[in-house]
Amino acid sequence: MTKIKLNLLKQSFNGKKVLITGHTGFKGSWLSAWLYQLGAEVVGIALEPPTDPSHFKSINISGKITDLRINICDYFSLEAAILSIKPDYIFHLAAQSLVQKSYINPVETWKVNLIGTINVLECLRKLKTPNTTIMITSDKCYNNIEQDKGYIETDSLGGTDPYSASKGAAELAIHSYVKSYFSHKGNEVKIASARAGNVIGGGDWANGRIVPDCVKAWANMNLVSLRHPYSTRPWQHVLEPLSGYLSLAMAMDKNPLIHGESFNFGPQPNQDHSVLELVKEMSLHWDQAKWQEASKFSENLPESKLLKLNCEKALKILNWHAAMDFKTTVRMTSQWYKFYFQQPLKISSATIEQISIYTDIAKQQGLAWAQ
Repeated sequence: MTKIKLNLLKQSFNGKKVLITGHTGFKGSWLSAWLYQLGAEVVGIALEPPTDPSHFKSINISGKITDLRINICDYFSLEAAILSIKPDYIFHLAAQSLVQKSYINPVETWKVNLIGTINVLECLRKLKTPNTTIMITSDKCYNNIEQDKGYIETDSLGGTDPYSASKGAAELAIHSYVKSYFSHKGNEVKIASARAGNVIGGGDWANGRIVPDCVKAWANMNLVSLRHPYSTRPWQHVLEPLSGYLSLAMAMDKNPLIHGESFNFGPQPNQDHSVLELVKEMSLHWDQAKWQEASKFSENLPESKLLKLNCEKALKILNWHAAMDFKTTVRMTSQWYKFYFQQPLKISSATIEQISIYTDIAKQQGLAWAQ
């Protein structure tokens, strides 16, 4: 009988117990589906899905994983769960992830993004079994002076809006805990932080985000209003940073020097595009796509106009880079939503198919994780 060769991801996560915080969110549900396909025993800790519809509910992943409803700000419930689960890996994604919402409710944003992260770190202090944890923060953790040069991992942290500042503070907390509690000889808990650029992809339904705003408007033959049409972002498909997180976790199992490090995961160089460019590219895949620029006198709270990442560290140490160009990213995103509106009951298969397509693209480019 011929033995089937498993790719590196399957070898690393098949049969492993993987905890995902924030698994009911956009990125968390994609990661849950991917890890389930890899044969991992997935456990999720989160609140109810933050949107309706939601990618988490659409793909019916709840019955395939252990699906727990715990607020990461509830330390004692979180501690009891993590110490009982004894996960081999943790991917900490739970967060308040919207800049505009952070202006409206800054206290909640600070609690979830900073105290929630500290709670996870505190639980790791109590864990007595080997563990690899990836703490996901944000590209907005940097003190953004809107420079053309992409930010590297050693650049200053900061952020003026509550969301960005809370993510910068979370990075400081992670660094402090690693140095204070997880650097002693014999330490079996390995931690790294991951900073991803702006993510798009099928299943994002959050209000105030450009792709779902367009999709919901165009599906009903409506006009979409662009708040910041000339703001530039490092757009990437949701599977790109997820492959980075998985690559980082695998590398930490083999390279102890990665422990305590931070990594950027962004699109290919020179792939930053404005909101307007993104909308125009999306319109190629939609009938009746219409938009207008929001009034310059609108009361929208400010957001940065330019944000770029330098991902050379991930390339050099992890042999990771983004696999898809801008056009492919937008096409796959649009195809998912069109399939959703045409065959909503079969959207789980579309999600799995896109994971497979993305893996094939990465394999063709020689990325280690896909081999």
